[in-house]
Amino acid sequence: MDYKTAGVDIEAGNAFVERLKEKAPTIGGFGGMFKVPRGYEEPILVSGADGVGTKLKIAQLECGGPDKSAMHGIGLDLVAMCVNDVITCGAKPLYFLDYISTSKLNEDYLTPLMDGILEGCEQSGMELIGGETAEHPQHMGAVDVIKDLSGFCTGIVEENEIVNGSIIKPGDLIIGIESSGLHSNGYSLIQSLLFHHKLFLKDTPELLTPTRIYAPLIEYLLNEVPILGMSHITGGGIVGNLPRCIPDGLKAHVDYNSWTFPPLFSKIQLAGEIPEEEMKRVFNLGIGYCLVVPSETCIDTEVIIDGHGFKSWTIGEIVV
Repeated sequence: MDYKTAGVDIEAGNAFVERLKEKAPTIGGFGGMFKVPRGYEEPILVSGADGVGTKLKIAQLECGGPDKSAMHGIGLDLVAMCVNDVITCGAKPLYFLDYISTSKLNEDYLTPLMDGILEGCEQSGMELIGGETAEHPQHMGAVDVIKDLSGFCTGIVEENEIVNGSIIKPGDLIIGIESSGLHSNGYSLIQSLLFHHKLFLKDTPELLTPTRIYAPLIEYLLNEVPILGMSHITGGGIVGNLPRCIPDGLKAHVDYNSWTFPPLFSKIQLAGEIPEEEMKRVFNLGIGYCLVVPSETCIDTEVIIDGHGFKSWTIGEIVV
């Protein structure tokens, strides 16, 4: 008996890495290397790790198609979920690593996934410098699937330019920037609705729309207007994430009538008979990223956001 008979094909794994090197030449060693850029006086490295959760399982229901667009989107999701966290302190993304656990090295799944990761890195202005693709075979009739997926992102920011919300004050305004959909949160609830036939993936393909990457927009904004605080709206919705960038003693007053929820969220709420407060706790409801800005710069900030092709709204105010 050998390793291949047990379900691990070393040659196939090596061949996949060699083909991947053609797209990302910096990978291949035991550790990814990256030279810290010059020009920083007191550079701070900022790192984050995340995954795409249950969205990975749902996406693989759609992987029978010839273009494998679902897995390409999952690659974008993975990068977005990591990089959107790291940039909330004002950091510029530098590099990315991934971890993929699969029951079998099936390039029909892996190639579009890696292409999506590489596209996400390109959108974010960073490099893919390494990762791990682990083959973990199953012998109980399981199909060839990607079992787990994680990403790791590092950015850099000058110490005196860190955005941490410390100078936020009452009267500052909250700008909400549109999401592209559910992003990568709330999918355990979505999976339950699909399982109980309250939703159908073929009728709601927008469930798999990739997470929006905000890095280029935020980098531009930081050079043009004062940003006092930022929040990536992930699991927990606005109510669970926006307070993380607001100092103790202050709170965010958010007007949920200040923007129109995308139809997908209404469809989900009706299908699952989900209370409004639960929707607010689980989903982003159309707002993927929030900024806190001085009131006098709010209009200028929204004009810049619009110029980059994003919709935004003034959704609230900082209060005592």
